[in-house]
Amino acid sequence: MVPFDIADILQADEGKRRILWADSDMPVLSQIRERFINEKPLEGIKMAACLHVTAETANLMRTLKAGGADVRLCASNPLSTQDDVAAALAKYFDIPVFAIHGEDNQTYYKHIFQAIEHEPVFTMDDGCDLVTTIHKERLDLAEKMRAGMEETTTGVIRLKAMFADGALKYPVIAVNDADTKHLFDNRYGTGQSTVDGIIRATDLLIAGRKVVVAGYGWCGRGFATRIRGMGAQVCVTEVDPVRALEAAMDGFAVMSMEQAVKWGDLFCTLTGNISVLRREHFENMKDNVIVCNSGHFNVEIDINDLEDISAEKHEGVRENVDQYILADGRRINLLAQGRLINLAAAEGHPASVMDMSFAVQALSSEYAVKNKIELGVHSVPTQIDDLVSRLKLKSLGIKIDELTSKQTKYLASWQEGT
Repeated sequence: MVPFDIADILQADEGKRRILWADSDMPVLSQIRERFINEKPLEGIKMAACLHVTAETANLMRTLKAGGADVRLCASNPLSTQDDVAAALAKYFDIPVFAIHGEDNQTYYKHIFQAIEHEPVFTMDDGCDLVTTIHKERLDLAEKMRAGMEETTTGVIRLKAMFADGALKYPVIAVNDADTKHLFDNRYGTGQSTVDGIIRATDLLIAGRKVVVAGYGWCGRGFATRIRGMGAQVCVTEVDPVRALEAAMDGFAVMSMEQAVKWGDLFCTLTGNISVLRREHFENMKDNVIVCNSGHFNVEIDINDLEDISAEKHEGVRENVDQYILADGRRINLLAQGRLINLAAAEGHPASVMDMSFAVQALSSEYAVKNKIELGVHSVPTQIDDLVSRLKLKSLGIKIDELTSKQTKYLASWQEGT
């Protein structure tokens, strides 16, 4: 059997069932896998992937392997790993995987190092921890890398900062910025799965609840729209004036966080930034509020501040709920230790939306193998976006129009006017 470090190999049968169930709702990725089996565009390519270890990710790994890649997988978040999926990848699909749900920080980074032991020349990251580890601890590998792919907004932000500082040693494709990724995965995937995670963790009735959404990027607007659809009263907090204006014109209340903390019953951060909820906010919240995060890292809620001002902490009042009691008796309920609520308490994005995101990942990998890419953080080629969207429409039984020759000529000219 391939090398692995997982929780329990005996869970592999259930993991296999979940992987194949997800695959049935990922028709675009399945089509790419069939082509990869025949063409082997990744033959002999060593890859390391640091992604959420879910059933959907498993089907991406199967696709890369079908294309000939020698790929290893580790987790991009300690609480997002589905242990049965990890077991199935190792036992039934012969893919080395290093991930355990709930692993501590030391084990998390040990697994990253295990994922790069075979000295890959391509990386696939979700949050940039793999890339930064390689640059900090294995600079010899960084200098041999041909390219990488980055899955999420937070990772792209970090990569652009690395490039601006002159620290980035190899080119990376910003998969997150593809239209067929962020317009659907971030909006519809994060929106639905975040609501799912909150409900699973709390069994909360959403209707009538006052919900504060921190951040109105694609993830924030997706969550705000879906939680409002369940009857919540929703307000948005923002630092970007354009996004704040969008939220207001989309019909949401817009407040500063200073105002919102006195109003809200449930808070969810989706910003990609640090200390969005902090001491002065906790000190002014109502009793028994719920706070959670659906941004990539567990830094959006300042847990150290929350611990500092709390007189007591009751762990596990429910699964994925820790209750902090302030000196005056007010309770603040933190979900999933401040980590991604949609993956820690639920199953992450539905397979149908990850079908597009991971199709972009697979095709971007093929593109990077076949083309020499200059150092920098690059957009996904438009032809990949176009192909993925057309394949997805076809799988949904949707037909669209095509431009006539006359229309094409008109759009390419400037002579005709009124």
